[in-house]
Amino acid sequence: MTNLNFKQLDKCFRGNDFPSIENDSLGIRFLKLRSMSRKDTMEEFAELHDIDLSELKSKEYFAHLFELEQISDDEINDFINSQYGTERAERIENQDYLIDQLNRLQHFDWGGSFGNSLEKNIVNNYVKKIQSYDLINEEIEGNLLSSLRGYTLNSWYNHWTSILIEDLFKDHETVLPTVGLVKKIDFFINDIPFDLKVTYFPEQLLADKLKERGYGNELTRLKQICRKLKIYIPDDLKSKALKLHLHNIVSEDQRKEAKDFISDLNEHKKAIISEAEENPTELKRWFYENQGEARFDASNRFFLVLTDENDMSNSWKLKRNIVYLREKINQHLDSLSMDMSSLETEFYWKGDQKTYNCKSDILFIKYSG
Repeated sequence: MTNLNFKQLDKCFRGNDFPSIENDSLGIRFLKLRSMSRKDTMEEFAELHDIDLSELKSKEYFAHLFELEQISDDEINDFINSQYGTERAERIENQDYLIDQLNRLQHFDWGGSFGNSLEKNIVNNYVKKIQSYDLINEEIEGNLLSSLRGYTLNSWYNHWTSILIEDLFKDHETVLPTVGLVKKIDFFINDIPFDLKVTYFPEQLLADKLKERGYGNELTRLKQICRKLKIYIPDDLKSKALKLHLHNIVSEDQRKEAKDFISDLNEHKKAIISEAEENPTELKRWFYENQGEARFDASNRFFLVLTDENDMSNSWKLKRNIVYLREKINQHLDSLSMDMSSLETEFYWKGDQKTYNCKSDILFIKYSG
């Protein structure tokens, strides 16, 4: 164990060097206090323990409390749990209403290629391409409004389901929450910090694995079965949308050839996901190495991978199936040994051509009901 000072630990945090923090004698203490480093939270904690902050600026609170030997780890944990208990009580009262509202979303459609930047796409695809006043008004009322609605609804759904799922983890006895929002950490499991990522099995990796298994390209195979069954193939959709469109049509077709095709495709996909579940190292590394460059970090992550085995395009619905998620998450946390060898993750980030080390865990939740 090392003995870094506050400035050194802070530098490690900002530089994505979590192993150095976790290997320090006071590293976890630093992270816990950082999670409660907002001015009002620090002042409340100080008042509770008769600590005078009157001579300090608010930006000095964090370092000051960190260096006070009189503050024990148990006192920090108790305060965090108390703060979370207050927040959680308010959310529990509203939880049934929120779940009901989330269940009203019937289609998960981003409505175009907005990605993470609404402004950039509006400027590039509408402002700079259209000269006609009448035409741009038509686009605003038509395609743009539809895209904006889809983007907003999906973002709303992801935001609130993420809060619900985080609470399922934080309610468990082995988990210590964070206070408020802190970048890179959502909670601690057995004193190991984790950033929760609720996601699905990556489409690109699934496509690569299908090719490795000799299945070939999914869209090409869908087109082949459609031609065989004389199902119309539109030419106005991009590849991703066309694949989903044809998959839905073939899935609803009651002919034996269509049913056999979908059954065979699903079996290949389930086998790929089962193999990843048995040996998750490759998938963990894939998640880290394929994260968006603008949001890159090497923090410890807990990946929750959701799969509807009947129809993977409906996996998004699992995010609001709180009863089922709670059962699976609690089972995992109850049996979690936190074996360090299974958590150690190494990945290469092409952005700065550097190899990073961190800890990660992964839980596959598969639904076939």
